[in-house]
Amino acid sequence: MILTLLTLAIGLAGLLAGGELLVRGAVRLAESAGVSPLIVGLVIVGFATSAPELVASLQAALAGSPAIAWGNIAGSNIANTLLILGSAALMTPIVIRADIASRDTGVALAGSAALVLLAWSGWGATWIGLAMLAALIAYIARCYQEELRDRSVSVPNAPYERAEAAEMKEPPLHASGKGWTIPVLLTLGGLALLVVGGRFMVDAAIELARIAGLSETAIGLSVIAIGTSMPELVTSVMAARKGETEVAFGNVVGSNIYNLLGIGGVTMAIAPAPLPAGLLPWDLGLLTLSAAGLLFVALRWRRVGRSLGGALVLAYTVYLTWLLVTA
Repeated sequence: MILTLLTLAIGLAGLLAGGELLVRGAVRLAESAGVSPLIVGLVIVGFATSAPELVASLQAALAGSPAIAWGNIAGSNIANTLLILGSAALMTPIVIRADIASRDTGVALAGSAALVLLAWSGWGATWIGLAMLAALIAYIARCYQEELRDRSVSVPNAPYERAEAAEMKEPPLHASGKGWTIPVLLTLGGLALLVVGGRFMVDAAIELARIAGLSETAIGLSVIAIGTSMPELVTSVMAARKGETEVAFGNVVGSNIYNLLGIGGVTMAIAPAPLPAGLLPWDLGLLTLSAAGLLFVALRWRRVGRSLGGALVLAYTVYLTWLLVTA
């Protein structure tokens, strides 16, 4: 058990460190290639910051453990909405911009409902994954067009706010000098750490489920999901502490959208299989209920205060306890 937990920790550390290196390398490569800052923010940062969740889910699916793969996707979004947003709101009440409230939270809810439909119907095919990716690309393209429409002001959308959250890290994402050597080394090093760390983490998670008598679904929803969501927790709480509460909220919603359509789409396209039936009704039900609740709060109150933040964290604690007790 101790060796398994140690392997799990090493894999998680490699996954997170690899994701961080990949973000920095990919951003600097794109800038060296002359890619516009808008594309870097909306596309490069968005996909690169989702790399830990992507690698973990994809490796689990390819290893014959779809319960861990899809549990990670659903669990990461539940953790984002309840634990991470709640923790950020406990720091500082979260203000929600109008456009994010009306559009981006709706996209996240639609993606959550799509997972429920897939799990209920038992559908699983490559074309479904490609359709999910196409929906994400269309959404990003819409955000890109809105940003281009008026460059004199920042247009609030979740991918933009997610990039802003990533910018708040130290050291900064952008390098002062030009050149290819360091960006290439960062990117390749990040990819290597992601692959090795993801493999260690998935293998250890499968072994942990066997030793502890837990289901692979529970491991994916809890240990893997919380581990891969750590970057979002750090960036959202950091944004809230700096008073950038809109950024903290957009980071959570943007991560949810990328998880559902991006990671879910890639996982379904490369390892097509029906979603595990064990995610219904409770886990995917909570995923959809939390997304619907977030949309209601965003449209009705336009803020997440400390009381609601505390309630979200409490709700996640109760869910996690129930999950591990009943697994």
